[in-house]
Amino acid sequence: MRFMMMHKNDSQTEAGELPPPELIQKVGAYIGEHAQRGTFLGGEGLGRSATRTRLTFRGGQCRVKHGPYAGEHELPAAVLVLAVKTREEGVGWAERYGKILGDGELELAPVNEPWDLGFGAKPEGAPLRLLLVEKADAASEAGTRSAKQKAELTRLRTEMTKAGVLGSTLALAPSARGKRLVFTSNALRVIDGPFAESKELIGGFAILELPSLDEAIAECRRYAEILGGTLEVDIRAIEE
Repeated sequence: MRFMMMHKNDSQTEAGELPPPELIQKVGAYIGEHAQRGTFLGGEGLGRSATRTRLTFRGGQCRVKHGPYAGEHELPAAVLVLAVKTREEGVGWAERYGKILGDGELELAPVNEPWDLGFGAKPEGAPLRLLLVEKADAASEAGTRSAKQKAELTRLRTEMTKAGVLGSTLALAPSARGKRLVFTSNALRVIDGPFAESKELIGGFAILELPSLDEAIAECRRYAEILGGTLEVDIRAIEE
C-alpha cells in the first residue's frame, strides 16, 4: 500500500528559518534508508505561506490570494506536482483545474529545492516546481465526483503532461480511512478519520510503500523523533 504522510507547517518554517544542518542530515539518512529498501516513492518540503497562493472558487468566479496567510481549509483530496516558469503560469493552470471542480479551494505551494536550503546556487533556467493541492469537499470525501468532472480533469492532466507541466498526480483516499497523529514530546495521540477540517498548512510530505497502516504509524514515530518530537502528521492512503 502507498501512504502519504504530511507534516504540518511550524513557526520556524513560517519565519523563513533554515533547518539546522544536523536535521537535514538526519532527514536525509532516513530517506536514504527507505530509498535503499525501495519503500521511498517521493517527498518534498514546502515553502512558507508567504510564498504560496490560494485560489477560491465561488459561483464560477475565482479569487486569487497570495500569502502570507493562516491555514483555513487544509484537508487535501489530491496533489499534483507542477513544473512551470513562473507563479503566474502555475496560477493559470490551477484556475483551469479549479473551474472544472466548481465551488472549492486550491493551493499552490513552491517545493523546497536544494538552493532554498543553502546548498549551492539556483541553476539558470531551473523550473519553478509547485505543489497544487486540491482541497477536500463533500464530493471528494464521499468519492462521488461526477463522470463529467473526472473526464474533464483527465483531459486537462493529459494537456498538462504534453506541455511538460505535470510531474505527478496523486489522489488521496477519503479521510475516513486516515489517521491524524499528534506528537507531544514524542508521546503520541492518534485521531481516527474522518476529519471535518484541518486548519494547519502542510509543511511537507513523504510517500512510502508500506504493508499496512500500522506500519505507517510506526514510521511516523521515527520521523517525529527526528523532527523534535512535537508535531502533527496526517496519514492518508493513496488511491491506486
